[in-house]
Amino acid sequence: MTDDLLIETRDHVLTIRWNAPDRLNSLTGEMLHAAAAAIEDAGGDVRCVLITGSGRAFGAGAALGEDFDGAATLVGINRLVRAITSAPLPVVAGVNGLAAGASASLALSADLVVARRSAYFLLAFVNIGLMPDGGATELVAASIGRARAMQMAMLGQRLPAADAADTGLIHSVVEDVDFDAEVAALVERLAAGPTLALGRMKAAINASTLPTLDETLDRETEGQAVLFETHDATEGGRAFVEKRPAKFEGR
Repeated sequence: MTDDLLIETRDHVLTIRWNAPDRLNSLTGEMLHAAAAAIEDAGGDVRCVLITGSGRAFGAGAALGEDFDGAATLVGINRLVRAITSAPLPVVAGVNGLAAGASASLALSADLVVARRSAYFLLAFVNIGLMPDGGATELVAASIGRARAMQMAMLGQRLPAADAADTGLIHSVVEDVDFDAEVAALVERLAAGPTLALGRMKAAINASTLPTLDETLDRETEGQAVLFETHDATEGGRAFVEKRPAKFEGR
């Protein structure tokens, strides 16, 4: 396990904590695969999963840089989304700060999302010449509709946690000072609940609301594979690293 990820099981709760606050918990393939494996291998003593972050961010998306391998990272993202949505037990995302790019997708794939009032969600892919992935093109539209999904994806605008709760994108928003206590109370309640029933209702609701998630993940992967090779994606990634606006040319 990497130091960038903390995994602990206590009182029937599996806690997965992104632990790279110095880079806003941006995600590497190693972190993603380790988190997915923890959920896939959870024993019968685990009755709830909590995913959260250290510091002031839930996550800033994939860890971009000179060594960034988009295709390999996307494999890890998709594996974790599938692990979260198929796990036969409730998964809670405790969004302690910004959730951008793939980190937003992962948070929204959870069954219940609780966010600090200061947090926000951002499908930042458009800013680097890419499309949303991690199931976001279905997860967001299924929750708040096509128009709002297009707005978030195409305009890349921040969605404050309060607005995310009001639109039905997330379960709840809580004051920053109350966040830890509220999340702890929620996961404790779920861990003490009828686990088999919770798993069955999760599967049924996901089947009704996310019926083509596997196909969506495959479609996003195919789309990103094309976009990774474009001039605009190269320029977007370079601009991100250099901390300047990208100059897209539509090619």
